Amino acid sequence: MAAGGGRNEYGCSLQELRTLMECRGHEAVSKIQSDYGGVDGLCKRLKASPQSGINESEVPSRKQAFGANMIPPKPPKTFLQLALEAMQDYTLIMLIVCALVSLAISLYQKFRTKTPGETHGDDSEEQAGWIEGVAIAFAVVVVVLVTAFNDWSKERQFRGLQAKLEQEHLFDVIRNGQVSKVLVNDIVVGDICQVKYGDALPADGIIIQSNDLKVDESSLTGESDHVKKGEDRDPILMSGTNVMEGSGRMIVTAVGINSQAGIIFSLLGATGEAEGADGDDKPAPAQAQKRSANDKPNAEQSAPHPEAVQLTAVSGAAGSSPAGGDGATNHVDDEEKKKKYSSSKEKSILQAKLTSLAIRIGNVGSLIGAVTFLVLIIKYCVLTFAQPPTGAGLEFNFTRDLQKFIDFVIISVTVIVVAVPEGLPLAVTLSLAYSVKKMMKDNNLVRHLDACETMGNATAICSDKTGTLTTNRMTAVQVYLGGALEKKITKKYSDYPKEISEMLCKAISVNSGYTSRILPAEVANELPKQVGNKTECALLGLVLDLGKHYDDYRREVPEEAIHKIYTFNSVRKSMTTVINRPGGGYILFCKGASEMVMSKCAFILDGQGQPRPFGKPEQEQIVRQVIEPMACDGLRTIGIAFKEFVPRGSGQLGPNEVPLDGEPDWDNEDQVVSRLTCIGVIGIEDPVRPEVPAAIRKCQNAGICVRMVTGDNINTARSIATKCGILKPGENFLVLEGKDFNKRIRDPNTGQVTQDRFDQVWPRLRVLARSSPQDKYTLVSGIIASKMSAGREVVAVTGDGTNDGPALKKADVGFAMGIQGTDVAKEASDIILTDDNFSSIVKAVMWGRNVYDSISKFLQFQLTVNVVAVVVAVFSACVISDTPLRAIQMLWVNLIMDTLASLALATELPSDELLERKPYGRTKPLIDTTMLRNIVGNALYQLVITFFLLFCGDKMIDTPIEIGSRVPTEHFTAIFNAFVLMTLFNEINARKIHNQRNIFSGLQRNLLFVLIWITTFVLQILIVQYGGMVFRTRVWS
Repeated sequence: MAAGGGRNEYGCSLQELRTLMECRGHEAVSKIQSDYGGVDGLCKRLKASPQSGINESEVPSRKQAFGANMIPPKPPKTFLQLALEAMQDYTLIMLIVCALVSLAISLYQKFRTKTPGETHGDDSEEQAGWIEGVAIAFAVVVVVLVTAFNDWSKERQFRGLQAKLEQEHLFDVIRNGQVSKVLVNDIVVGDICQVKYGDALPADGIIIQSNDLKVDESSLTGESDHVKKGEDRDPILMSGTNVMEGSGRMIVTAVGINSQAGIIFSLLGATGEAEGADGDDKPAPAQAQKRSANDKPNAEQSAPHPEAVQLTAVSGAAGSSPAGGDGATNHVDDEEKKKKYSSSKEKSILQAKLTSLAIRIGNVGSLIGAVTFLVLIIKYCVLTFAQPPTGAGLEFNFTRDLQKFIDFVIISVTVIVVAVPEGLPLAVTLSLAYSVKKMMKDNNLVRHLDACETMGNATAICSDKTGTLTTNRMTAVQVYLGGALEKKITKKYSDYPKEISEMLCKAISVNSGYTSRILPAEVANELPKQVGNKTECALLGLVLDLGKHYDDYRREVPEEAIHKIYTFNSVRKSMTTVINRPGGGYILFCKGASEMVMSKCAFILDGQGQPRPFGKPEQEQIVRQVIEPMACDGLRTIGIAFKEFVPRGSGQLGPNEVPLDGEPDWDNEDQVVSRLTCIGVIGIEDPVRPEVPAAIRKCQNAGICVRMVTGDNINTARSIATKCGILKPGENFLVLEGKDFNKRIRDPNTGQVTQDRFDQVWPRLRVLARSSPQDKYTLVSGIIASKMSAGREVVAVTGDGTNDGPALKKADVGFAMGIQGTDVAKEASDIILTDDNFSSIVKAVMWGRNVYDSISKFLQFQLTVNVVAVVVAVFSACVISDTPLRAIQMLWVNLIMDTLASLALATELPSDELLERKPYGRTKPLIDTTMLRNIVGNALYQLVITFFLLFCGDKMIDTPIEIGSRVPTEHFTAIFNAFVLMTLFNEINARKIHNQRNIFSGLQRNLLFVLIWITTFVLQILIVQYGGMVFRTRVWS
């Protein structure tokens, strides 16, 4: 009997059920049979009916006995933890080192012992030597605080989203004899749940009844192969796994922290509770331990995803290789396996460029610092040791010369510090945070922050057709029945022979998911509401148009009476349902892609509803005369067929009836689903979204290639692509089916994809029809790996199905559908389209380019200031031994650059002109030729003005030249004021980085920029007029 004591009123202890759920395969079947007398005995023990479920009133007591279906969320990271994570950035680490060195030097200068009579420039300047170090430290603190606050806000938003998802995440549960939608958190042990394709299982359970059920358990076991489930094969279903095929019912046996996923969360420290409610210290199964060791941590933005709290899809499922993959894409990315178990996400395109730029700037600063040090040493040696009149002719003095040497090191380090772009991290953080917040209003829910800027570099978009380019409001508009094509459906049920109309209505009603329904319109004068699979809804709508109701047929054949289901998948491209035949035997109904269904037919119903032979010539004729014209009109063509298994000896058999001796071998699908009788072909219209053609034109004008990847007929795909503008008359682009695509890209000898062959196909490919998820993954991987484009391709992909997970994960940016998307697709994505609309992708491109340009604008602005500051610092040290720009004044300049300019330039709104240029691509340098010209040109202009004022200021302004003065002078005040004003006006110049002539264009749209600029200008006037000794300024007389 059961392995544990402590039974409750339900006859099973918590530990007993946990022990049961550790069994797998035939071991589980045997244990259920021996301990409970089968699954019916287990249901009886748990006081649940396999048909009517439990009573709603029992839910509280079951929660008390077995726990609630909720895993306590991992405590949020503290603000300090988020701040420490923010400090891991390379540029920030470099800044921290510079700040510490600068502070150490200033302290050394302050407290060192000076030789008698030694002066060191401006005493007050020396007293303020700490300001440079503090200024850098201040910049670091601001960046860390802003980043940590952004992460904290993002974490809070995700938790708010989780609370919302918990109210929206419903599951089909049978209670009180009725199928109802129940909150996942309210599912309890003993509930009877209906499971179907695309579901992420919310609890552990035992299968009661199943139809061709296959589950992806890679999130728990690490095994990518789909596991076939069944009452007599492997009845164990585990939480956190994903249903990839089929349907069925299960009785829930473990929820929350007592489920298999809950146990792993406990092992990973996701909850602070003991592993089990009854104090058991027994470890999780070996498979779970293996997964917990190998599971890829999520390095995205430090905020936990919503799925970390609720038992839904686990990211491992989405990240696994495509089902049925043959490793053919291994050539595309040899490091894929290395990445799979990497502890951190690969840097985004912009992050990689910024890190590279920071390193180069640091190297250039170090080189200039070294040259400065060398010049100072040479100058000192000449002036000190050379004989008069060149030098002073002094002897070597260790103390004096060491002190000078240290002074030169200090100056050189100061030059390096000035060269570092300390405001860059803040600009990046502000720009991304601002954009992500705004993108939500444009129906883009950004899950991974770096996806925002990556989308701005996108060069290719591989889009689904249904629901993204089209409305996903499907309607049957043409039918081919009884040998006649009806281009406008006007006939009713009685207008066809009963053999045709009755079999058609029954085939559609029964051979569909019973969750697919058509409900009355919620608002008067609107179309009826389609619930469930939209293709099935179109077919059910046809039944209603014929004057019948699908529920009448479903009542005759309730779901539990269905004998066998071969569910739709990307390989079959059809769905088949087997039911009991009145009088004995079985009737099989099949629907799916018209070519697929017809290829399995041997008969067709004629105009009188009688079967006649349907050979290859007749099939090809219908393809030419019916299917291709429908497809060319942009219709999806669905074939409907049936087959009757009649017991031998039941009398005269019809030509299309199959004699039956015993039970057919249902596992031999090819044999079972063959020699069908075709009822007819139905053309379903899914109109193109009205806004999509304009959106695709914008993408093409922006240099982004849009490709359609669909499972539809090639003619349907070509027609829709033409309507969308993906294909244009006269253009020599490829439209391929999946099998032709694979034939072209695979080596005929090895069967493996080769990059050379792939590169001959993808540049001209625009439509991939009759494609599988593996084909989509291969296409994405190959384009990313290709080196044909000068800037390398950056690929975005849309997906809504469970099998789209690998392609979404592989893409640079993965878009999941918020309405039609499955849990697995959403988990694998970077951005969720909350309206499932392609035009929202175009908005994401605009925001991404805006982020990239905002950071480029800030770089152009800051590097100009840095170049001027470095040159002035080097010149001052090496030539005049004085500096016109004091440390406290540079603090003000840094404040302008770091905080105010970051805020002003990072909050520019995107404009349509962003879509008038080509994408940058993967390898284009962050600072292009135009930006470099602007930086050098503006820097030269500012240096000319600065040095002119330094040496010839008395000719321009009525003030004497005073170099080496120990008190504030009008001369240096004028230089400081000119430098700041040039910096301010350069901030306006920096708003344009693409050779635009009108630098004031769009200024009125960014009121924050105008406000910050005016505020800075006013503050500069006040500093010059009233700064005095604090800011080392003197009022002009």
